[in-house]
Amino acid sequence: MSASAKTAGRGGRWAVIGVPYFWLLLFFMLPFLIVMKISVSEMETVNFKDVLTWKDGVLALSLKFSNYASLVQDDLYFLTYVSSLKYAAVTTVLCLFIGYPFAYFMARAKATIQPALLMLVMLPFWTSFLLRVYAWKGLLSEHGWAADFIAGTGLDRALVAFGLIPAQGQLMNTPFSLVLGMTYTYLPFMILPLYSNLAKMDLRLLEAASDLGATAWVAFWKITVPLSKAGIIAGSMLVFIPCVGEYVIPELLGGPQTQMIGRTLWDEFFSNNDWPMASTVAVAMVLLIIVPLAIFNKYQAEATEARP
Repeated sequence: MSASAKTAGRGGRWAVIGVPYFWLLLFFMLPFLIVMKISVSEMETVNFKDVLTWKDGVLALSLKFSNYASLVQDDLYFLTYVSSLKYAAVTTVLCLFIGYPFAYFMARAKATIQPALLMLVMLPFWTSFLLRVYAWKGLLSEHGWAADFIAGTGLDRALVAFGLIPAQGQLMNTPFSLVLGMTYTYLPFMILPLYSNLAKMDLRLLEAASDLGATAWVAFWKITVPLSKAGIIAGSMLVFIPCVGEYVIPELLGGPQTQMIGRTLWDEFFSNNDWPMASTVAVAMVLLIIVPLAIFNKYQAEATEARP
């Protein structure tokens, strides 16, 4: 291979690697650093003091960490973070229990109808996210179709017993309406990775398990579920991460008892006009989301190394 070809190959390799990193640096890292800078700055009316100043030959660094201390000391922020994690986890589990059977039967369906089933899963994306949430607001309101069905079947009594709604007929602005809205919205994000993973599974493994005397249920738990672990983790991350910072669904379908960190962030920015505190809340939320992402990346790296 000639020297020019080697140089061109190295240049192409650096371009492939460098362009994504440049994109992340420009549209994630720099904005995040700006928000972090605001979080440790002192606010003067509508401006921020410089954290790095040069005066009389002295370079001074002024960082304000009291906002981060407030996150720990003020129960409001702690409870909203816990609430966000709780509702995101519940939504993720529900999406997994509903989405896994969907993805399983899609992957086992005839190849001729799989594109149609896949289209049905993606069909909600053709409608505005906001319109779909507003639709649920109408369905769960008094005399809405969903509200009448739940009341007619007596399901509202079970929801009251579990503490998901305060009284029969009061479905809106409750934990039930919030979780229902988030589950409906993010269910496709669980189904699609699971379907992609299950569709590529080698069915000969199930045949071998059957020949060795395993029942269908045992083969499912011992072979199908472990082999679909990557899809489960990917789908869970795609649901959990956006649910933690969700704002629109809690605002339209939730209530005071379902306060999440997205609403708190909005209040700090636009109601209290406290940008340093709002930036602190945002930084903490991003760091909170990075933890499951790091776990996912670690698992993916280990799975890749374990492949022959």
